Amino acid sequence: MDTTNTLTESMPTRRGGGRIAALFALVALADFLIFGEMPGINLFLFALAVCTGILLSAGKIRAPSMAVLLLGFSVLASAPLLEAPSLTGIALCCCALIAVALVGARLMPRSLTGLPLVFLRFTLVIPLRLAEDFRKYLKTPAKHFSFTVVWQGVGLWIMPLALAAVFVFLFAAANPLIEIALRSIRFAVLLQFLDLWRIGFWMMIATVVWAMLRPRLKRRTARSQASRAFVIVPTRNAPFGQASLLRSLLLFNALFAVQTLLDLVYLWGGADLPDHMSHAEYAHRGAYPLIVTALLAAGFVLLAMRRGGPGDHSSLIRGLVHAWIGQNVLLCLSSMLRLGLYVEAYSLTELRVAAGLWMGLVAIGLVLILLRILLNRSNEWLIAANLASLIAVLYISAFIDFPDVIARFNVAHSQEISHEGPPLDIYYLSTLGPSAIPALDLHIRALPEYRTDKISEAQLIRGSLVWKFEHRPRDWRSWSFRSSRLEAYLQSPAAIAR
Repeated sequence: MDTTNTLTESMPTRRGGGRIAALFALVALADFLIFGEMPGINLFLFALAVCTGILLSAGKIRAPSMAVLLLGFSVLASAPLLEAPSLTGIALCCCALIAVALVGARLMPRSLTGLPLVFLRFTLVIPLRLAEDFRKYLKTPAKHFSFTVVWQGVGLWIMPLALAAVFVFLFAAANPLIEIALRSIRFAVLLQFLDLWRIGFWMMIATVVWAMLRPRLKRRTARSQASRAFVIVPTRNAPFGQASLLRSLLLFNALFAVQTLLDLVYLWGGADLPDHMSHAEYAHRGAYPLIVTALLAAGFVLLAMRRGGPGDHSSLIRGLVHAWIGQNVLLCLSSMLRLGLYVEAYSLTELRVAAGLWMGLVAIGLVLILLRILLNRSNEWLIAANLASLIAVLYISAFIDFPDVIARFNVAHSQEISHEGPPLDIYYLSTLGPSAIPALDLHIRALPEYRTDKISEAQLIRGSLVWKFEHRPRDWRSWSFRSSRLEAYLQSPAAIAR
């Protein structure tokens, strides 16, 4: 039996009504802040409201300092939504709210290694949590008196209201004054709340919020509990035994040495490549496959250097593993250099920025694996360190306006300005959105006056982006720092294009 679920199910009745009230309040707030509005500060405010609802309905956070700490943690995690709404910011915010809900229900695991599994068990329950609780409330009304009273109270008003509506329409047919009063009522305003999309939005918000207010984990099956205790202990001559592992490391180090030597000669040393092959082509063909190679190597190293494995009993295996990790780190650095050469030849894109960040994370992970072996740390330490690096990169990235960075980089390194890079793909800049406007202004000012065709083309694209930005839905709920900065820039003298 999963004791965490038992604790969660035994909720005091006096908090049932509070949770239901919080649910309706948060759904109404989501309708006011989010539905039909552009994303902006409304997402940040709603996240804080959800966090407050979780803390008020938790009941197990007795220390006010802990509640303040959790609220501050939620504010910090949701801060990227103030800069600009993004999928990364929304993901970080949702993870923070899940963490607050788990802490409030005392469902957080004691070790960081169990955190991903707990998050997975929580998310698997989200779609069915509200429906299951609603069915239980209807099935066992004695346990949940507050909800039953509300439900029965609503039921008692159905027939009186229906008959009253019939009488009103009959009176309207008989009395012109009542008919005029009814016609003055704007039923269209009331009917807009019966829009199917709006009702679907309410249901989605209610489903997610209720799972936060009453957190529960998916129960483990007997098979999953038994599989945790099942560990393969390879013998000496098994595929992952000492003899096989030693031969694998010798072969892998030799293969990686060939690749490392080629990169040192042609990539780092700048030696002439064979005919009909440029450095850009050499870089492009190796950037992504080598990252996959490094990931496979990292998995193999973790298997080889597990506690009680062959690496603990053989200094030769440990030395080969250290050498192989070093070669994999150099492989990641070579992949990043390949990507840099390719960007110099074909400009920067959002996909290439994401690839560079991913390569950096892989390199950090390999270094952490090496530190874990050298410092004799646990897998828990390794997972925590990798999670910390991943969260740090995602959090910082959520504050960076990558379209603006990409546009400025491509303009500064374009053939029209630097006279060395590739021609500026101005149509790609138009796909980056209004954030590319400052870079387009730099491009227009840098063009010589006789290039009227290029200037007109850039001004046309700039004008369409400005029109798109200025005609966006304007509301305080969609405000963000990024849009505010761009609006201030467009009103400055620097934004005046010739």
